[in-house]
Amino acid sequence: MTLAAAPASPGGAAAGLRHLAIIMDGNGRWAKARRLPRVAGHRAGIEAVRRVVEAAPDLGVEVLTLYAFSSENWKRPADEVADLMGLLRHYIRSEIKELHKNGVRMAFIGDWRSLKPDIVTMLEEARTLTAANTRMTLVIALNYGGQQEMVRAVRALATEAAAGRIAPEAIDDAVIEAQLDTAGLPAPDVVLRTSGEMRLSNFLLWQSAYAEFVVTDVLWPDFDRAALVDAVAEFATRERRFGGR
Repeated sequence: MTLAAAPASPGGAAAGLRHLAIIMDGNGRWAKARRLPRVAGHRAGIEAVRRVVEAAPDLGVEVLTLYAFSSENWKRPADEVADLMGLLRHYIRSEIKELHKNGVRMAFIGDWRSLKPDIVTMLEEARTLTAANTRMTLVIALNYGGQQEMVRAVRALATEAAAGRIAPEAIDDAVIEAQLDTAGLPAPDVVLRTSGEMRLSNFLLWQSAYAEFVVTDVLWPDFDRAALVDAVAEFATRERRFGGR
């Protein structure tokens, strides 16, 4: 399914910031610093999601993509994975009506259809309910990996080429982008990572070719509207060249 950005909100973000992508990092460290179990950090992280989703449209963000669960996160202890899936269920169940009321459209990227059937059903229902909303598109990356996404795209194009439906020489950037999970969305203008880490962690590898990176030492559970405003202000200081000079 091709995604598409909602129309721009009036009076908003730094010029050119249409798509903000966030690597939400630091839940475990937040919990450890407070001598709490890791799930307490993940629960506090859900509150940060609420704050940011509420604040982002006011800043003119059209698309907000949150890296919620990576394809590598399955390597974590089984009880932590179960906690994360439980929190996902809780978030969708508790927030969907408010998101819909506030004009937020929900979309999902990654191999999310391989999650447990009840979760897939909830996600499908959330997409359907909010499909016509235009204030902001909230994209949640679930069971997502940038390399895996590109492998799926290449396989699909290889199948088309083998069947004679597309000539290999016709495959260009646009054709590849149309096969990605984010087809129809603008490329991220900013990739923001919390907790001070300086890596992409297999997130939006193709799409981030010319994104600006903003890193904050704030741990994700502590991230709030003020921290988001600071990130937007940092982006406003950047001169985007797109390789031209």
